[in-house]
Amino acid sequence: MAVFVLIHGGGSSAWDWHLVSPVLEASGHRVVAVDLPIEDAGAGLEDYTRAVTEAVGDARNTIVVGHSLGGFTAPLVCETLNSDGLVFLSAMIPLPGETFGDWWTNSGHDRETIPEEPYFNLVPEDLAREAADHERDQQGAWMAAPWPGKQLDVPTLGILCRDDLFFPPSFMRSLIRDRLGAEPVEIAGGHYAPLSHPEAVAGALNDFARQVEEGR
Repeated sequence: MAVFVLIHGGGSSAWDWHLVSPVLEASGHRVVAVDLPIEDAGAGLEDYTRAVTEAVGDARNTIVVGHSLGGFTAPLVCETLNSDGLVFLSAMIPLPGETFGDWWTNSGHDRETIPEEPYFNLVPEDLAREAADHERDQQGAWMAAPWPGKQLDVPTLGILCRDDLFFPPSFMRSLIRDRLGAEPVEIAGGHYAPLSHPEAVAGALNDFARQVEEGR
């Protein structure tokens, strides 16, 4: 079984995964979800990576999952842990040397039409309110610096959410094909599918873990 290392998006917390984690654990997997030090303006991606890897410890057979902005951290964690797999869940997929600011233009996202409140569609109202209570102030001078990672030779999955208003399906299909060279796995849910459709998220991760184990 795998150890899923779950990395939240910008302004968020490990709480985002609280509905996905028990579904994965019920399948026999272990889950590690960490609050990144995003409120520290001086913390860089190396600090984010350290926070995660210290929480993981010496666990083996890890699969790293990055959601949204967590896509900038997930590959760095994956490389440091020498993980078995990497997943981008409705996530930013950076190129080596690309800054956070440049990503929006380079990826074509700046040409998308995004509604005013694109994040919590399909999330039940009570959960959306609770999510708002868990929001944190995303900081980081690292966003102006070139991304220090590299493209990894590791099984990698891109998951798009069919009802995502922030990273629309057509945009994500193109991004995943262009940057991962693979077809995306498509699931139900909006941008916060871990809250709106946790079973669908866990199902896609379970399937990927099975594929990774078979290919190991």
